[in-house]
Amino acid sequence: MTRTHLFSCALIALINSFLLGITQAQAGVFTVRDFGAVGDDKTDNTAAFAKCLEALVAAGGGRMVLADGVYRGRIIIPPVSKPLPSWITVEIVGDSEPTPVFGTIGNFPLQNKGTIVKCLAESGEAVISAAKSPNSLYGGFSAVYVIIRNLEVRTYDNPGISGIDLHHAMQCKVENVFVNTGVYNVQASQPTHTTKGLVTPVSNNAALTVLRNVTVTGYHTGIMVYEHTDADSIVVGSNIHGLEFGTAHHASRFGRIGAYRNTHHVTVSGKHGFSIEQLNTEQPGPGQTTDQNKWQTLVSDLNDPQHLGIGDINYWVVEGNVGAVEKFTRNGGANIRARRIGSAP
Repeated sequence: MTRTHLFSCALIALINSFLLGITQAQAGVFTVRDFGAVGDDKTDNTAAFAKCLEALVAAGGGRMVLADGVYRGRIIIPPVSKPLPSWITVEIVGDSEPTPVFGTIGNFPLQNKGTIVKCLAESGEAVISAAKSPNSLYGGFSAVYVIIRNLEVRTYDNPGISGIDLHHAMQCKVENVFVNTGVYNVQASQPTHTTKGLVTPVSNNAALTVLRNVTVTGYHTGIMVYEHTDADSIVVGSNIHGLEFGTAHHASRFGRIGAYRNTHHVTVSGKHGFSIEQLNTEQPGPGQTTDQNKWQTLVSDLNDPQHLGIGDINYWVVEGNVGAVEKFTRNGGANIRARRIGSAP
């Protein structure tokens, strides 16, 4: 093969790659590696993520794709407001569904497999966040519907930053996502910062949150829940507060929640109506805590000291090394009906 022929082949490959990139962008698909992101667990990809999202927003929405790898850095969704285009879909998707590693005993090291977005910063924005809009038609909310799928989001033990914060987004859907602090939850240190694994959009006229197959371990609050939340197949493990219900005008619904080794499985900090169809919990039993993780000993299944919640909970409680028990520990919650599965109404 001549040098001229080799040059021609290389040029054709380069042109095809360029055209493929254009075709993907035109189809609303933006691959982070095309913007310089590297999943080597070393490179800070914050700038590359920003360039990708700028292009996506300028195109009126689309899908940001991350191939398998460990991507250091933050993903900050830029504000969308006036002028139009407004109220767009921003989808952030990994190549493969993560393995949600959680339990109640033992020690299983987390692996660097799949699509992982990781930030080891000690302060600042969450690993993934939606920026507040400075010029919004919607009271400061960014006019975005954020979809996050097939990702592992990782900080570090006793983190000073949160995992996913969609506080300023209008709407969201989070599916097949594992938010963690880089250690097996039973081995997690007590969270001493007010960080949260996942924050849903705060009350607004269009608030909508859909959560499916989401696991959060190792934060002060596992999931901060606001209005219009519909959730199922949720796991919160080894957080101070597993689920925390904030102020909401509209009610929320949860299907099955697995709550394990949280200090408080369900906390209510604002007026909120909600139902939990199955709260399946396990608390440490005899000999299942050490000096390092004794903070994971249960204080309450329901923590609503100001009686702000209005709701229904169907629960099933297991104590480690004991089995199913007829225990349900309440701190307040006078307006919340809690019923053990199988018991009389």
